[in-house]
Amino acid sequence: MQMIADNVRAQLSEILKTLSNEVTILLFTQKEGCHFCTLARELLEELTALSGKLMLEIHDFVENSDIARKYAVDKNPATVLVGEKDYGIRFYGIPVGHQFTPLVEDLLDVSKRDPGLPKDITRELAKVTRPVHIQVMISPS
Repeated sequence: MQMIADNVRAQLSEILKTLSNEVTILLFTQKEGCHFCTLARELLEELTALSGKLMLEIHDFVENSDIARKYAVDKNPATVLVGEKDYGIRFYGIPVGHQFTPLVEDLLDVSKRDPGLPKDITRELAKVTRPVHIQVMISPS
């Protein structure tokens, strides 16, 4: 089943041509008991096929628990975006609907290797000395 419509696929292909650098997408799935893992995999396979700068690595959440721990992934399906480093960007569940646009925007940002923030904000953020955990929950309702 095709997850990305043909007209959207054409638009995405044009958008993804602007990727500056390679981005690795790590998908953590599970063979048993993961309702959306197959759909997440199909979506990300279609997405990564649209650009040679997108690499998809699929890891079993249970069998590759060491890799999951390395990326602080504690549930699945989980999508991790990595450029020259891990920027801490995670999507849990399947990034469709309202979550798909932020996924594409984050791919572009990770590819740039630059958060695009003003220098004064970057200086202030550099003063943060301990980890900060931010979660954004999205619901269509």
